[in-house]
This record gives sequence, C-alpha cells and structure tokens, in this order.
Amino acid sequence: MPEGPELHLASRFVNEACRGLVFGGCVEKSPISRNPEVPFESSAYHISASARGKELRLTLSPLPGAQPSREPLALVFRFGMSGSFQLAPGDALPAHAHLRFYTAPPRPRLALCFVDIRRFGRWDVGGEWQPGRGPCVLLEYEQFRENVLRNLADKAFDRPICEALLDQRFFNGIGNYLRAEILYRLRIPPFEKARTVLVALQQHKLSPELTLSQKIRAKLQNPDLLELCHSVPKEVVQLGGKGYGQESGEEDFAAFRAWLQCYGMAGMSSLRDRHGRTIWFQGDPGPLAPKGGKSRKKKSKGAPRSPEDRMEDPPPPSKTPSSRRSAQRGHPEQTTAQQPEGTSLQQDPEAPPVAEKGKRRGRRATSACHKPQSIKADTVSLEPEGTVAP
Repeated sequence: MPEGPELHLASRFVNEACRGLVFGGCVEKSPISRNPEVPFESSAYHISASARGKELRLTLSPLPGAQPSREPLALVFRFGMSGSFQLAPGDALPAHAHLRFYTAPPRPRLALCFVDIRRFGRWDVGGEWQPGRGPCVLLEYEQFRENVLRNLADKAFDRPICEALLDQRFFNGIGNYLRAEILYRLRIPPFEKARTVLVALQQHKLSPELTLSQKIRAKLQNPDLLELCHSVPKEVVQLGGKGYGQESGEEDFAAFRAWLQCYGMAGMSSLRDRHGRTIWFQGDPGPLAPKGGKSRKKKSKGAPRSPEDRMEDPPPPSKTPSSRRSAQRGHPEQTTAQQPEGTSLQQDPEAPPVAEKGKRRGRRATSACHKPQSIKADTVSLEPEGTVAP
C-alpha cells in the first residue's frame, strides 16, 4: 500500500503529466465517495503537486484572466490502501475514479483522476498538512532525526521498534514494507524495545578529527536506523515507476519487487503486531514478541500458497448481521480499520476492509457544471497483496 515513496512518486507523476495542460470547469466527485465536495470552478487553471511523508498536496491555480476570479485552492490527499492518480481520456474514466479534474477545450478532453479501489483514501480542502505528523523522513531528515531523539521519553518508544516505526508523529512516511526492509538491513529484531534501539543514537557522534569525506564514508558504510529511515525510502523513489505494487501487478512494479530483500520474501518469517499488521523478519523476533504468536515462514515461489501468504492483512473472521445488510446496500461497513486516517497518527489504519460478495450497480456522478461520463461499477474488492503499512 502507498507509503512515503509512493506519495512522492505520485506527486512527480502529477507534475509531469499535467505540465502544459490547462484544466477548466468544476471539480467532479463521485457520489459514492464520502469525502467532501471540492468547491472550485475556473475557466482555466493549472494543477501542481507536492508531497510530505504520507500526504500529497494538490494545488489548483487559476490562470490570469480566468473566470470567475478566485484564489488558488489546495487539497491534501492521504492515499489509504489503494489511492493513486491517473490521467485518462475524459470519455474513458478508470473505475473507482472518485475525484476528477477535466482539461479545458479545445484539446481532446482529459481527466486527472484520484483513483481509490478500496475507498480508504481521503482528501481535505484547504491544503494544510495533517496536524501532529512529524517531519518527512525523505525531505526533512535533520528535523525528523531531531524530533525522534528529542522525544524518546514518549510512551510510543516503550513499544516494539516495529510498532514505533509506524507512528506517524515520529516516522512520517514509514509504513509496513519500509519498516521490514530497514530492520532487516540492520539485523534488528522487530520486537526489540524501541527505546533500547534508539537511545544509543543520542550519544552517537563521529570523531571531530575525521574529515568531511571520511564522515560521509563512515555514515554510508555504517548507517544507523534513523539514517536508513531516510535512505531506504530514497532508494524506492530513485527506482522510479510506481513503487509498491501487487505481486502480480503491472510491469511498472517489477523494479520495486526486485529491490525487496525481506518484505514478503521466501524464507522470511512473519508475525502480527498488536495492531494486526504483519511484520516480516529473519531470525529472533525479539523479547516483546506477542505471546502465543505463531511465526510462519514465507514459502518459496513454487510451493502452494495459503490465503495468508497471498494477503498480508486478511479481513476479520466474521460480520455481524447488521454489517452484512449494510454491505449489501452498498454502504461500507464501519469498522475500527475503516476509521479515517486522521483519527490516529500512532497507527495508520490501513487494514483491508471486508470483501463484499456479488456486484453492485454503479451510479452516475452528478455535477452542477456538466453531465459526467459514466463509470464502471465501483465495488470494494480484496486483491491479493502479494509481497503487503500505512
């Protein structure tokens, strides 16, 4: 699921795809989405994007002379489990396109779409980054490092390091696959106490006698955990493509799958943390491993795969009758996992929703500005998360 690198790659895609394009009209929202309407209309505007941690900001900037006269508007997106942006023909919208920005005539009509199959993604009007998120591990490394080391007394660091790494107050941009890769490279047991791992870094300073080049070489050869929280996501961004993807997904994800060393790989063990998230690792899980937790190893590619191998976070074992009726009516079941991402920064709530049986008839979007194109049926699906954060 999208983590910090994927949000940065998405912002890069938006800036490249929308360069030179002029958009116009209203912003169109799918009636299925529970996100807010976007009160923006302009005869001509540009779209640009920037990312910070696990958030992406989209800015709509009216061109000089555009009508009605208005100020730019910014939207902040959090991708949930399956959010992404796509540029598509205006008459062939992708399924699950919950927010659409259309180009202005006379060119062939295109639509920049926020696509979200599982509907965990959110957008907020106003452009403010979510309060409480720490500095971005990719773009604000020095501030990120200082924020962690200054707050080691916080109770979040009483938890296992694998759980602390998902706390977006301190590790904004780190998710499930990144934590596995980072801990694996340093051979840190995932259920070692976070403070035990990090407290030594407060006193870790290179000798002042070293030259700058020697200091850089020493850091590259022996990076600590906080340095890897910056450099490992950076590696994913440098791969290009789309970053994290399904095991059997598009060719665009091939470089990412080849890059993985631990997450979902054959021979690696896995356990669930207290949030129900699977952590992949090798060797001893550590002293805070869940009691009674059964570690299982990833089978080799040729071996038969169980449902647990194919999906990192399987759905809850059962539904109540009322939730089944709600799903049949086309309303997503409200579970703890489906709370908006903004409800807690200590754990990005991106566990998969319960799969729905059967199909639902898609509904046509409505807009005060124009009659939208029809889209495919918008169903919630559970696709296997082959190799699975927030």
